[in-house]
Amino acid sequence: MRLPVAAGAATGAVAVALYPLFQTGTWFWASLGAILVVTAVGMLASRYTLPVWPVPLAQLAVFWLYLTAVFAGDTAWARVVPTKESAVELAELVATGFADIQKFAVPVPERPGITLLTCGGVGLIAILVDFCAARLRRSALAGLPLLSLFVVPASFIGDPLSWPTVVIAALGFLGLLAADGRERVTHWGRAVLVRRTPSFVAPRPAAETGTLRLSGKRVGFAAIVLAVLLPSMVPTLEPNPLFGFGVGNGNGRGGNTIGIPNAMVNLRGALSLPANSTVLTYTSSDSASRYLRLYSLDVFDGTEWTMSPPRGRPQDRTSEGPLPPAPGQGAGVPAAQATTRVTVSEEVRRLSFLPLPYPATQVRIEGDWRADVDTLMVFSTTDTAEGGTYEVVSNEPRPTAEALRTAGAAPQAISDKYLRLPEDLPDEIVRLASAVTDPDAGKYEQAIQLQEFFTSKGGFSYTLATQGHGGPALTDFLIRSRAGYCEQFAASMAVLARVLGIPARVSVGYTGGTNISGQWTVRTHDSHAWPELYFEGTGWLRFEPTPAGAAGQGSATVPIYTQPEVTTGGDDTPTANPSTGPTGAGVPSGSASNPRNPMLDRDFGGVPVAVEEGTPTAVKIGLGGVAVLLVVLIPALLRAGVLLRRRRVYSRQALRSGAAGEAGEATATALGSTGIAAVRSNRGQATVAAAWAELDDALCDYGVSRQPSESPRALARRLSEQHEFDAAAAASLARIAEAVERMLFARTLGETGSFREDVRRVRRALASTVSRGRRVRAVLLPPSMLLRIRAMGTRLLDGFDRLENIRFGRPARRNA
Repeated sequence: MRLPVAAGAATGAVAVALYPLFQTGTWFWASLGAILVVTAVGMLASRYTLPVWPVPLAQLAVFWLYLTAVFAGDTAWARVVPTKESAVELAELVATGFADIQKFAVPVPERPGITLLTCGGVGLIAILVDFCAARLRRSALAGLPLLSLFVVPASFIGDPLSWPTVVIAALGFLGLLAADGRERVTHWGRAVLVRRTPSFVAPRPAAETGTLRLSGKRVGFAAIVLAVLLPSMVPTLEPNPLFGFGVGNGNGRGGNTIGIPNAMVNLRGALSLPANSTVLTYTSSDSASRYLRLYSLDVFDGTEWTMSPPRGRPQDRTSEGPLPPAPGQGAGVPAAQATTRVTVSEEVRRLSFLPLPYPATQVRIEGDWRADVDTLMVFSTTDTAEGGTYEVVSNEPRPTAEALRTAGAAPQAISDKYLRLPEDLPDEIVRLASAVTDPDAGKYEQAIQLQEFFTSKGGFSYTLATQGHGGPALTDFLIRSRAGYCEQFAASMAVLARVLGIPARVSVGYTGGTNISGQWTVRTHDSHAWPELYFEGTGWLRFEPTPAGAAGQGSATVPIYTQPEVTTGGDDTPTANPSTGPTGAGVPSGSASNPRNPMLDRDFGGVPVAVEEGTPTAVKIGLGGVAVLLVVLIPALLRAGVLLRRRRVYSRQALRSGAAGEAGEATATALGSTGIAAVRSNRGQATVAAAWAELDDALCDYGVSRQPSESPRALARRLSEQHEFDAAAAASLARIAEAVERMLFARTLGETGSFREDVRRVRRALASTVSRGRRVRAVLLPPSMLLRIRAMGTRLLDGFDRLENIRFGRPARRNA
């Protein structure tokens, strides 16, 4: 029955890889129960030697009983036996689970339908693994269903699986292979080879196949260690996707459709990457920085923000001329036109949406790129932009405060689409929107009040240690924790704006980046989300609720038109930030050769935001070399620790010997002569044992042979004569040998003193008899420590052997 147990353990080990897909662990316990049920049936089938094919059918039947009891017990007979009602309930849960999977982004909440699908999938995988391994005796073939379970999280999350997960899964599969190998080898008969058994000891039944199993374990463990450690030491062949394009989004080349990426999941992945890689660089005609938008999310279902599928008509190709006009932007609103030249890094992969300033009026790029009429997102179903360069002409509105205050009502089509909220939106959020804004104020003033609520008045803080932007997570962020990153800030302000009747959507892209030598550089950690609010006559305007500077995302900036101190001049342009640029776009005065972000000049005293450059390659190589050196020096460090511990034993003995004369009378009175002899004997034995162990290690380190039949005195005499020790070294070696023999054979040990100088003198004498290379090896790679490390590994393998020797059946009868 070993193979069914190993098959169940392998399935459970691989199932651990599913944990990043869920917010809690309910799915795991339900799946564990399914694995135990399948394994129990497999063990019974092996115990009573049932035919092969009825076993999977029996497992399916019992598995159905288990699912009925766990998920539809209220409608089942005796809470276990399926009925028509329980079957209908399970079918409804399955349908609900598939609907929830399409609706939720990972990590998904613990919904009954999703838990049922997960438990059912894990149970079916367990049946397939048991069938391949325990019935067909093809354990290697069982790796295919295990692999199908293992790749599920890799298909839905952009982050790589953690190394403990990979190790646990690999150990599970390795255990299955080892169990199968032992089952096969035991059918060959009695083996002659015996592992770690003296020649005069008879072979034990548990060790008959030990040598073969030991070799297999060593190969398996070595493969796992190399698979985990080697990639961390080798330079990456292909950089990680900077925004997660192509990871679970179904992007395909050559078709007429485009996959819709989960923008929020990709955003979190980009902000959490340890390396702050360059995404793109750009220059603009007015030298100003600009937010670059990728996605426009317009649908909020109460759980997450998503975007409607973009529509690109043939007449909306960028090669056909100007893009469609920006929705809601009137001809009379002041605007600043600028030309931006963008160069995308070659490290970016599958970039099917162009990062663009909003609103773009013309895009010059090679390939079939089309603009969505409603959002002006530019995308392609056949081309990608990595490593390419393109130019964008944008016409950014510069509205006056008065124009925004007097903006009319939004068109009905805009209101119907961008004011839509779920019916089950918590009342707490609705009340909060009214509490933080003035009900008598206009829409523009309310929008500014919302922005100030997040940036200064609401007590919010910026942190990446949170997840989610919808449902309970949104309520917790707004009402209780008030800690999150740009995803929560943007999504929350857009929801509150819709509650107040202001059309809103969420944009995902990049902040303006950092100016380096006259060129703006946008990096991975500049990934950002922000809300856009609609005002008739001006169109969609960016707002910034995410805290900036040291308290939040450093490159985020608050728009000028949302500042309370903004005034208007006679030419209907903001006067708080006079223009010196060529387009009147509000560029601060300064040298044209060193342009700065105007928001940085005003809010941070003109100091560019510090950006992590990432760890240089030379530093990585150096750190890798240091790590390898530390690993190589582990035996030397262990040897130094052992030597230090033994020297402390010598030192304590010397101190006790020196103090013996002063405390002799008091000790004799308290203990008597017999007690004193016992105490001194125990202390002396520890010192002698430490000296002899150090001598034994020194002989091993310097490659000096020691015959098993040699007594300590004979060994000392042979070494002194063979290597021609001087008188002092020979005398020290003789004293150590004599003390060892007295400890082993004499009635009393007598006075020993400290052997510290004796041991040191003998080590130097031994070192002088070998080559320099041998002395270096004795220090850096001492063989005595290597043997101890090998012994530790052997004991670890012995522990696995003991686990394998556990038998689940009845003990075999012994002949009388």
